[in-house]
Amino acid sequence: MQIFADTARLPTGWAKDVRITVETGIIRAVQPQSAPVAGDLRVDTLLPALPNLHSHSFQRAMAGMSEYRAKDRESFWTWRELMYRFLDQLRPQDIQAIAAMTFMEMQKAGYASVGEFHYLHHGAGGRPYDDVAELSVQIIEAAAETGIGITHLPVLYTYGGVEQAPLSGGQLRFGNTLERYHRLHEACAHHLTLLPSDAKLGVAAHSLRAVSPEDLGALVGDDAKTPLHIHISEQTKEVEDITSAYGSRPVEWLLNHYDVGARWCLIHATHMTVSETRALAQTGATVGLCPITEANLGDGIFNGPEFVAAGGHYGVGSDSNINISLTEELRTLEYSQRLNQRERNVMTKGAGSTGEALYLSAAKGGAQALGRACGAIEVGQLADLVAIDRNDPALFALSDEQLLDGLVFAAKDQVVSDLWSAGRHVVREGRHINGPQVTARYRQCVHDLKDRLR
Repeated sequence: MQIFADTARLPTGWAKDVRITVETGIIRAVQPQSAPVAGDLRVDTLLPALPNLHSHSFQRAMAGMSEYRAKDRESFWTWRELMYRFLDQLRPQDIQAIAAMTFMEMQKAGYASVGEFHYLHHGAGGRPYDDVAELSVQIIEAAAETGIGITHLPVLYTYGGVEQAPLSGGQLRFGNTLERYHRLHEACAHHLTLLPSDAKLGVAAHSLRAVSPEDLGALVGDDAKTPLHIHISEQTKEVEDITSAYGSRPVEWLLNHYDVGARWCLIHATHMTVSETRALAQTGATVGLCPITEANLGDGIFNGPEFVAAGGHYGVGSDSNINISLTEELRTLEYSQRLNQRERNVMTKGAGSTGEALYLSAAKGGAQALGRACGAIEVGQLADLVAIDRNDPALFALSDEQLLDGLVFAAKDQVVSDLWSAGRHVVREGRHINGPQVTARYRQCVHDLKDRLR
């Protein structure tokens, strides 16, 4: 397959008349200043597509259901109770329908891959399925249907709180012992063989409040090359509880007890001291930021300036999937920093384009977090590519050097015309190739859910 782009963002900068050859999902040649050949697929402007490094896909179906103030003080913890009640109604076929819709929306927004942080493992009340990986299978089948590149992250979730309280209520569907988690992981590895070779399997610990230090140590030691993800320092209460139980703050404790490095992705990390922020940046780990969800849940604002100045790596994810929008995710990240710092153009290290800094940092950090060879248009990388239409009113007046500023701060995701996930051309002229069937099944799913939730 050959793609001819009028303009493309290469690692060396912007280039004109770029002809790209893709074979077996991998970029085999990149030729700037070329001429199109009959049969080339022609696009306007080509960018490396971003990874979405953190998603709980099932929560997409409860978007808009939790914005009613029912108590004197609403927080993540009150939202969590609503989420538990919602997921209690979910069946395996619902999980697949919702995940397929979620993944399709990600691709239409410009994401070519996803890190699915999957902690929903059992039936209502914690009843195990015959296949311990039954609900992971639904996620995998949704990835197959949409063609998205996936790093599947089955999650260890053992306790109901930092003092190792037993699971209760909605948490029962999440729970696994370490031994059962290993069986789950092995089963997921088997099921993933049904997907193309770019699919990956990682490990995940839900959080320091849901996993014991001993079990976390076992996960860390399983495979030094496997992506390892964990929620950390997401809420002030979590920080207080961990500090009380462990004698130090969550990120501080983690850095003191483990060799945190490039395989690690710390999700949120919205409550860190300056010293924690700098120390984490120096490890080479990725921070997984989900600004739309963090704002929606009232979690907090990441220490952006200190982290960027210290050379830290970050990527973005859509987490609760209340609004799947690549442009708005990056926009919210920068705007939250501006409100916090009371200045403009914060998430840059020195002079330069803020939009470019955000986009390329998220591409690089997301690739590292997912263990995926993507994030740049260069030979040997997966063909995770997105084409945008710069004739859109938000973009047409901008120079190449201003284009990513326009994309991040002025455009909507509808400027995406085409998207390839490891060479799979799944979005064409703004439409997903399986859009009608995915949407129809999702509509039926939420219609049925509505009846069950009454």
